[in-house]
Amino acid sequence: MRYILSVLLFLFVSFMAFTQSNTYQVGFLLDKNSKDIKGLLAELSVEISAVVGEDATIEFSDANTLVNDFDTTKALNNYNRLLQNNTDIIIAFGIVNNSVISKIGSYSKPTIVFGALSEELQTEDTIVSNIQNYTSITTSQSYTEDIKLLQKLANPKRIGVVIEKAFTDNLPISETFNKIGQDLDLEMRLITFESSSEIISKLKDIDAVYLAGGFYLSDAEMKQLAEDLIEKKLPSFTANPVKDVKNGILASNHDQSELSQFFRRIALTVESVVNGDGLSALSTKLESKSTLTVNYNTAEKIGLPLKYSLIATTSFVGNPKEIVADKTYTLVGVMQEAIAENLDLQTIERDISLTKKDVELAQSDYLPNVTAGATGSYVDPELAEISNGQSPEITTSGNVTLQQTIFSEAANANISIQKSLRDAQQENYNSEALNTVFNSATAYFTALILKANLSIQSQNLELTKYNLKIANENYEAGQSGKSDVLRFKSEMAQNTQQMIEAINKLEQGYYNLNQLLNNPIDTKIDVEEAELQEGVFSNYNYEQLGQFLDDPKLRQPFVKFLVQEAKANAPELKALDYNLKATKRSERLFGVGRFLPTLALQGQYNYEFSRSGAGSTIPTGFPMVPEGYYTVGLNVSLPIFNQNKQNINKQIASIQKEQLEISRDNITLNIEKNINDSVLELVNQISNIQLSKVFEDTAKEALDLTQTSYANGAVNIVQLLDAQNNYLQAQLASASATYNYLQSSMQLERSLGLFFLLQEESERGAFIQRFLEFTQNND
Repeated sequence: MRYILSVLLFLFVSFMAFTQSNTYQVGFLLDKNSKDIKGLLAELSVEISAVVGEDATIEFSDANTLVNDFDTTKALNNYNRLLQNNTDIIIAFGIVNNSVISKIGSYSKPTIVFGALSEELQTEDTIVSNIQNYTSITTSQSYTEDIKLLQKLANPKRIGVVIEKAFTDNLPISETFNKIGQDLDLEMRLITFESSSEIISKLKDIDAVYLAGGFYLSDAEMKQLAEDLIEKKLPSFTANPVKDVKNGILASNHDQSELSQFFRRIALTVESVVNGDGLSALSTKLESKSTLTVNYNTAEKIGLPLKYSLIATTSFVGNPKEIVADKTYTLVGVMQEAIAENLDLQTIERDISLTKKDVELAQSDYLPNVTAGATGSYVDPELAEISNGQSPEITTSGNVTLQQTIFSEAANANISIQKSLRDAQQENYNSEALNTVFNSATAYFTALILKANLSIQSQNLELTKYNLKIANENYEAGQSGKSDVLRFKSEMAQNTQQMIEAINKLEQGYYNLNQLLNNPIDTKIDVEEAELQEGVFSNYNYEQLGQFLDDPKLRQPFVKFLVQEAKANAPELKALDYNLKATKRSERLFGVGRFLPTLALQGQYNYEFSRSGAGSTIPTGFPMVPEGYYTVGLNVSLPIFNQNKQNINKQIASIQKEQLEISRDNITLNIEKNINDSVLELVNQISNIQLSKVFEDTAKEALDLTQTSYANGAVNIVQLLDAQNNYLQAQLASASATYNYLQSSMQLERSLGLFFLLQEESERGAFIQRFLEFTQNND
């Protein structure tokens, strides 16, 4: 029994000793701390524990997380404090910690230092290697490469370099950027700060901003800084990861994957310590693949056009649908402005004005025609001498003539015909107004579809870049051949071209809308989203209309009612009716109307102003000629035979009437067909909305599964490309489904001769009431 107890005691002591020897306390040294940095430390702690696994227990105590606040003295004290307590592994971050700890020379505890130094700042003094218990991890980050990319994006001449003051106190920042400026023919201005509020006031006489620092700014501070830079229209570039770009900075050459790569490298270094491997032999270089990332919306807001040559190698954040615009239109706004401003409609309005003048001109046949004349005459004196005063040698006289039509069948017919033509022209305008509203709505929905297409093509390009990354990793791991990499590079080139085309097609869509609205073609405009049961569509029951048409039993009577309404509203039929009325009136004119007489009244007043010369005196015994006198007459005319033109004109009018009647029947038939076609198209779009969503969700799930399988070598590249293309088509179909449904609704309303969105509530209520009455009368 004593032997058994001794064995158990030995095993227990051995187990405790083993447990204690495999527990490591990790301490963190920071230049500055914040909520965001605490989150990153938490991620790093999880990564370290996952990599070390069961080889040891890794503990992270808040008491062993020390901050120097950019104070070199405090940084050294913090390091010594961790040397003196129970910390087993020291991990130090920041330029100040790097500057202080790298100069110590000897290290009693494993020390891992990461200073995030750019290549231009890495010297023999900052890179310490082959020292026991010490390793310094450096990155391949380059200020020069960042500045070159900023040049490509914005071509600035004067760049403000924003960096914390503490960095300039510990590193040759000024000298480094002066040299970069000389090499790249740029003027570099150093802008140091201790708080973010100091930065904006120092941004004077510069063309662009380079954030060499700012890693410790909070998200709120970075967003505020980005907004201020956007307000000043200053392009910005950050040396920090892509999170700054998501917060509004224009661009970065460092994506978020670098952070994961960095966490994995530190975790592997800790694992080396746990396994008893020396730190001095570890590589100090952390190679990373730089990727230019641009905030699409920031570029738009500062008016910076993106070069197509950069699209293939650039990742984008932001929403391409968000556009900086001088005008933002709703659908109703577009429809109303099209009616008010469209040039084609304005032209037809002038035609209406002309027909009104034609009516006035026809009516003027019944207005009096008054003319005045003056005459001066000279007669041969010998003849004047013997005229007994009737024809003096020199006379001046004047007259006023009045002509008034009392009755004219031709004038009456012309007035009636011109009124009918005027009304027909008004209906032509109404028809063109409906076409213009429909065209503007079509242009509106086309712009929305093109916006969605641009967003999807952008996502698809990013997806191809991600798949290319997987292909590269599989190639480097020996799981696939180089052909996969080349295939995805080819696919990326095609996707880039598709995105460029999507950008240009959207611009063309806006050009078309600007033309319809009579805006300058290059006016920056945007269109608001259109969704069922949202915004202006919330009160118009478009979704309920779709549900109603989806029921075959209700569809047939409803279609009959719509056809009836369309015939009653159609301005094309009304215009034909007015033209037919004018033709019938013309037919009557050349028929029985030709036997009606034309009555006219004519009067004239003559006055002699003067007479002189020979024969100007009336001889004695001859009556005096009055100086002024008048004549009045009534004229009656009746055409008896006018070269057979009356019969021919009547025959022409009869043919025109038959022609118009045939056209009316044809338009009526077209209306019925258009209503039925529009209803069937609506039914198609109803099912499309539902099925396209299922299609998109299924295609997305299939793509995720295929990507995972491809990364594991379970499927080939053809299957992955098929899944990606399938998802692309599903996205495009889903994005345009609602727009196509609303567009089909607009087509139906155009065939009806009305647009519900432009009606008053009372008009929509009257429409529903007419339908209820129709259903009751046709039961």
